[in-house]
Amino acid sequence: MSGQSTLVPGKQSPVRQVPAAIPRPEYVGKPGPAPYTGPEVQDEETVAKMRIASRIAAQAMEETAKAIAPGVTTDELDRIAHEFMVGQQAYPSDLGYRGFPKSLCTSVNEVICHGIPDSTVLRDGDIVNLDVTAYIHGVHGDCNATYLVGDVDEESRLLVERTRESLDRAIKAVRPGRQISVIGRVIESYAKRFGYGVVRDFTGHGIHTAFHSGLIVPHYDDPRATTVMRPGMTFTIEPMLTLGTHEYDIWEDGWTVVTKDRKRTAQFEHTLVVTADGAEVLTLP
Repeated sequence: MSGQSTLVPGKQSPVRQVPAAIPRPEYVGKPGPAPYTGPEVQDEETVAKMRIASRIAAQAMEETAKAIAPGVTTDELDRIAHEFMVGQQAYPSDLGYRGFPKSLCTSVNEVICHGIPDSTVLRDGDIVNLDVTAYIHGVHGDCNATYLVGDVDEESRLLVERTRESLDRAIKAVRPGRQISVIGRVIESYAKRFGYGVVRDFTGHGIHTAFHSGLIVPHYDDPRATTVMRPGMTFTIEPMLTLGTHEYDIWEDGWTVVTKDRKRTAQFEHTLVVTADGAEVLTLP
């Protein structure tokens, strides 16, 4: 694995502004979101709106990823994603969610998830995850992917490739009538082939009018995940695999989650809807 030093927090820029005409999620300006009490199965009108939100999120991530290179700051990546979503009349769902100060998450090297964009400069050999969620027409679309920065070592490159493959395999396992647990079973069985850790405490989730509905989608084999998938259910699958332990620490900022052994980690995510015979991936650009 790369011998680069572990990350330290950088300096955050001022909060970026969203035009007043763009509708906000209900949680903006509050300590947290209102509890979701509605159904996990969505009607076709809601799913159609989610296709729009999800496509914007995927396009924002794709556009932001074009700027990934040694010497670029994670704050610059936040600027690009923010301006793209606002330009599409979408609100960056991360901004103001439980007080999160930026418009996407940038998780570098040993950061599992929820990295806050700041003055951190990407270095040759890093890997960086972009996690982007867009809100428009009253619904959210959520996706993420891990990217290589310059010349990346083979161990890290394989971790990224195999994490993407674990997501693809999990999506293929989605079927009406199956329990949610099959998703984690597929991911963990694949990850174990390479000795990777599978993060447990951060999961996929129900998503639609709520950013996180309360539905939990584990990425490890959890027999407690007995919810049966039904057509019209919308949720994310977002496996986080590590080169070492699945255990973690959280920085003093209350957000940035890093592997306890500071070994590298990768993640990929799609928002999907369960169909009559499988799943439709909504977060495609």
